[in-house]
Formats: sequence, C-alpha cells, structure tokens
Amino acid sequence: MTQSSVQVRAGGSAGAPTDHSALAGGGDALATRLDAELAALDTIEARLVAISDAIPGRIAFSTSLGIEDQAVLHAIDATGRAFDVFTLDTGRHFPETLETLEASVLRYKPAVRVVFPEAADVEALVARDGIMGFRQSIEARKACCHVRKVLPLNKALTGAAGWITGLRRDQSQGRSHVPFAAWDAVQGLVKLNPIADWSLETLEAYIVANRVPINQLHARGFPSIGCQPCTRAIRPGEDIRAGRWWWENEDGKECGLHNRPKPKEAHA
Repeated sequence: MTQSSVQVRAGGSAGAPTDHSALAGGGDALATRLDAELAALDTIEARLVAISDAIPGRIAFSTSLGIEDQAVLHAIDATGRAFDVFTLDTGRHFPETLETLEASVLRYKPAVRVVFPEAADVEALVARDGIMGFRQSIEARKACCHVRKVLPLNKALTGAAGWITGLRRDQSQGRSHVPFAAWDAVQGLVKLNPIADWSLETLEAYIVANRVPINQLHARGFPSIGCQPCTRAIRPGEDIRAGRWWWENEDGKECGLHNRPKPKEAHA
C-alpha cells in the first residue's frame, strides 16, 4: 500500500519540549517500570504493544533507515498500533538510503514524515565552514550534525511523549549500557530502545525471516550508514561504527542525537 511522505521543515531553534500532564512528575518512574517490563518480553512486537499501552500521547519513531530501524519499522507495521514515524533528510544521504526510504513507503502502512533542516541554517553553516568544512575539526563536524540533524530532531520530537530508536548495546562500547526505557529530561519524554538487547545475529535473522527491505550498502561493508561524505565501508576486524567520521580519533563518536554535545561544541 502506497503512503505519501509528509515533508516537514525544521525550525532554526530546538524549541522547548511540550509538558505532558500525564507524565509530569512521573516520567522517570514510568520509564523505570517500563524498562523492566520490556526486558521481560520476548518479541519486539510485544514490546511495541507494551510501549503503546504504557505511554500516554504521541509516540515518535525516528528512523535512520539503517538495518536496525528497518526491523523496528517492520514490527511497528505488524502491530497495527499508531506511531509517528519520521526520518531526517540531511541533504547529504547516499542514493541507496533514499531508495530504502522509497521501498519502505511502498511496503509499509505507516506514513514516513521526511524532516528537513532549515535552509537558512544550512546556508549559514556552509558560508562559514565551507561545503566540506566538517572535516577540518571535531567542533566543525559537530556543528554540521547540530544543524542538519539535532535541530530537526528536536523540532520533530516537540510535543511527543515517547521516542523510539533502534539503538543496540553491541553497536559500540559507548552504547553497551543502553536501557529499554529511560527518561530523557532534555526532550521531556520517555526514550525507548525496544531492540537494545539484540545481537547482530538476532537482528539479521529477523530481517531475513521477514524479508525486510534494507539499504544495499549493508552488503557492501557499511554496517552503520550516515551522510555520504561522513561514512565509508569498514575493514575486516573494525568496529561496526568505525566507518563513521573515520578521520577522527575520538572514542565514542556520535552525531549528537543520542549523545548530546555541549552547547559550545554544537555551535562552534
């Protein structure tokens, strides 16, 4: 069934997260209880149903269209529950990533909102740092991620009560303690990671068993796929995220979506 993607432009500022009266004062307790509940469930579909039942208000799922998020999207479709699915178009995606988006829109019922950064913000960034300026320093790279990813994410999550991601503990050392649910005080919502405990083998088996459409780059040595200028194929024996911002030597490299940069880094 074909679904139209709704294109939404993100504002230039993050915007204050909406206060949810049903969560006010109890969001952390709800997250703690839900974390234990999700850990006791065996399937991703059961976990998503539990999330839908437990979280009052809009529950958003931000998909990068990588293999983990494709598994989550398939499971969301299987549950028939209402989730707000969106993806961030940074303007620097691989063509294969856009093909994955199209295949997903054609295959699954949930419409996928495509969220863009503000053109004025991107123009100001490029005027200051250059078209490839993100390779000149970690601060410049984080500033690029902030404009193209963090600000649009903040805008898309405004008003949401829950935020679903495809984070897994064995993706990197920095993600080894990812919980199933945790209170995100910055966004003012419950952050949910329903496949946190999945191994790569479990993930790949789920993809094969359900014939989930995935990015063709995964078969070409790209286990983690971001923007085209910032992603390369990994070499044998490398960490699965070694191909992201490979010119940097910093451990625990992140773009700021799941490991928020300090303000001076974001705006450097």
